[in-house]
Amino acid sequence: MTPIADTAPQRQDAGAAGAASLTVLGLETSCDETAAAVVRLSPDGAAEILSDVVRAQIEDHAPYGGVVPEIAARAHAEVLDTVTRTAMERAGLDYDALDGVAATAGPGLVGGVMVGLMTGKAIALAAGKPFVAVNHLEGHALSPRLEAPCPFPYLLLLVSGGHTQFLAVEDVGKARRLGSTIDDAAGEAFDKTAKIMGLGFPGGPAVERAAQDGDPARFRLPAPFAGADHCDFSFSGLKTAILRAWEEIDAPTDRDRADLAAAAQQTIAIILMDRAEAAMGMFAELFPDLEEDARRLVVAGGVAANSKVRAKLDLAAHVNGFTLIAPPLKWCTDNAAMIALAGAERLRRGMADDLSALARPRWPLDAERAASDPAMGGGRKGPKA
Repeated sequence: MTPIADTAPQRQDAGAAGAASLTVLGLETSCDETAAAVVRLSPDGAAEILSDVVRAQIEDHAPYGGVVPEIAARAHAEVLDTVTRTAMERAGLDYDALDGVAATAGPGLVGGVMVGLMTGKAIALAAGKPFVAVNHLEGHALSPRLEAPCPFPYLLLLVSGGHTQFLAVEDVGKARRLGSTIDDAAGEAFDKTAKIMGLGFPGGPAVERAAQDGDPARFRLPAPFAGADHCDFSFSGLKTAILRAWEEIDAPTDRDRADLAAAAQQTIAIILMDRAEAAMGMFAELFPDLEEDARRLVVAGGVAANSKVRAKLDLAAHVNGFTLIAPPLKWCTDNAAMIALAGAERLRRGMADDLSALARPRWPLDAERAASDPAMGGGRKGPKA
């Protein structure tokens, strides 16, 4: 069992604890990170992270090469109370000092989501505080604002194991989907690559490590939609091509692993860069009066931690007159600080929820577009993306 990790308090503004500040406890349990954090949002929008505690489940899932939903839910249930108590102690607060409680309500592995959601509701009820059911994707969308101001509107590339999409983020609770994957997410392509070659779990960091000494030019891999005038993605064919390339190697060596990992990583980064260029053009058309120095491309989600991906996106942003903004690496992956911030931003706008809020395995940020034009089909629980 991986021990609880703590991120030391990060303070942007020493005067953030003014009378109009909002202090919120956030809980995150949507996948394989059990996390709790306390964030204080100052009147001017600066965030002060009073505590940020994470219990990872890497050891629990490593034998299976991926996250097992039932194991994840049980692990959340076992440690969330301890993680939450630790976050409050490290923040130096009792529950009466909170202005609200926020918890991820979806999308994600619904068993884990239910653990955090019910815990957040119980704390809010017992403490007599407002409750906010946070969309996990909105947490990622707002995560750059943990570090520094990031005024609306901005173009968001949300790229993780479960999501790859472009959104125009116009305000809290207001996002417009510009493009999405039509099959698999970029993070899935990293994870599949790692699993094919036995690189270990989690897949993204494993591929990046293996690729350091590899030759990305050795293998030719497809880049679907390259040069297209839309900003949708497709990674299913790339995954298949990586599998076939690996199966064609007799007695693979470490050099083979390094070269294929480098080719896979380079291709994913190029796909993201190419689609970002199309998305930036669409964003500029949507907001023609936005000055060039105010045009921002925000990248968030676990894949945003990849250095090759960041470098390609930074190049694309520079060429197209945008500034690339990415959260610090510790807030690219799932964390509770972004959930607490999203809760505080919503409370500031009077957007609290009642205790009937449901756990949602699917929850698109742009619900209207997802319903009218679902990128990946749907079902009785709603659109998948």
